[in-house]
Amino acid sequence: MEYIRATKEDAEEIYKLVQETILTVYPKYYPYDVVKFFSHHHSKENIMKDIDKGHVSILKVDDKMVGTGSYEDNHITRVYVLPRYEGHGYGSFIMQCLEEEIAKEHSYAKLDASLSACHMYEQRGYNTLKHERIWVGDGEVLVYEVMVKELPKVSEEKSYEGKYFVPISNSENGDVDSSTLFEYHQKGNVVWANYSAKDIFKGELLGMVATNGELDFYYQHINSKNEVRIGKCHSTPRTLEDGRIQLMEEWQWLNGDMSKGRSVLEEQMVRRLDVGRVIEDISTEKKEDKA
Repeated sequence: MEYIRATKEDAEEIYKLVQETILTVYPKYYPYDVVKFFSHHHSKENIMKDIDKGHVSILKVDDKMVGTGSYEDNHITRVYVLPRYEGHGYGSFIMQCLEEEIAKEHSYAKLDASLSACHMYEQRGYNTLKHERIWVGDGEVLVYEVMVKELPKVSEEKSYEGKYFVPISNSENGDVDSSTLFEYHQKGNVVWANYSAKDIFKGELLGMVATNGELDFYYQHINSKNEVRIGKCHSTPRTLEDGRIQLMEEWQWLNGDMSKGRSVLEEQMVRRLDVGRVIEDISTEKKEDKA
């Protein structure tokens, strides 16, 4: 999963993505003339103008474009995820990336929320500033909300680059255990990690780090049952007496039973060549503790 700046070559695919989403989702909330207004507003010409300004990014999963996000100054203007990819947290991740970008220069973000998206924005902490209406012809009215959210400042000082973490506890409804090793990387405010374990074939996470070192990210993996599991997590760090980092995590599955859980991860001082030995040592200690 990668969120990257759009180029002119992406304009046609972005346009098709936006139009498909509008024509699929908006008729459930708005009359025909209002849907047509949205469609015309997000024309290929307007998308090209925003790309030229450097305001448009795209979200790719397995090299396929699944969503897009745009902003100008502190105004979030165009966030769409293809309907067939809804429910995977992609829209929330795009919003997180936009907010992190805006927070570099502004203390709050604002947006115009359609009826289909108001609830999602409320869940992200946005509050309604005012209600607006636009007459679109034939007596039809476009109703939307202007919403705002205060943004925390972000920092590039806290780095997780090259750090390894191992779970020391986890809720019973979680998939990771003491055999799981997370290898973290960081560039600017973006963090990502790969992980695998006895019961996890392949996993990855992607998110952001804030000024205080707290992490917000989305994760996905394939477990030993050949299930694809997807979730989101908020992770709060604390420094142990020996200088290592401990992560206190609150997470939730975004598919399956949608249940929530908690886990604790601790940093392991290892080199890449030592990874296999560390997992084996930790698993052995776990067994001895139970004996």
